Amino acid sequence: MRVLLVEDDTGLAEHLMRALQGDEHEVDVAHDGLSGEELALRKSYDVIVIDRMLKHKNGDLVVKDLRAAGVSTPVLFVSALAETEHRIEGLNAGANDYVGKPFDTNEVLARVKALWHGRNPDQPATRLAVGDLEMDLLGRTVHRRGRKIDLQPREFRLLEYLMRHAGRTVTRKMLLENVWEIHFDPQTNVIDVHVSRLRSKIDREFDVPMLHTVRGSGYRLEV
Repeated sequence: MRVLLVEDDTGLAEHLMRALQGDEHEVDVAHDGLSGEELALRKSYDVIVIDRMLKHKNGDLVVKDLRAAGVSTPVLFVSALAETEHRIEGLNAGANDYVGKPFDTNEVLARVKALWHGRNPDQPATRLAVGDLEMDLLGRTVHRRGRKIDLQPREFRLLEYLMRHAGRTVTRKMLLENVWEIHFDPQTNVIDVHVSRLRSKIDREFDVPMLHTVRGSGYRLEV
């Protein structure tokens, strides 16, 4: 499981990181709200564990902005603001669960697991979102900042694969096998052509590019 931990107390962050890693989770750590939000938009996580009182941007605003951007990752607030009204505020901000400080580390680990299992991974997703780019898998539509983007069937399939692997480098071999279902290199520029067309549609009229070329490796979709 991939977990994003956002905590400005470096000692507590180190403790939680080690506990999560000991529970066989991959963990990224951010020590302020802005960098935590940037990671959550740029990479794909299974659970986000975040404090409410953070430097640069508080946890409530981070979670609200992530929800507004279409990020549906389950969120666990871990906060010294532990009264009932505080918990209600956090849940209303978009969190899925809440633990007050001080806490039992095993309880945090159990709640992280419960949030992940609660996603029902056996039920296929019908909507994907990376930053302000949204894909409706049932309606076969794509929008960025509310603007509809028309894609050809292969372009749609290519973007879907890139969105499902957002924040990670996708190689040409991965694209050939999973988008074109070709298990050998045909020595053509078919991937480059389709990526170029896709980039022109999702990036050309927007100030922040999302589809990046990783020289010598492949491509990466990220904010």
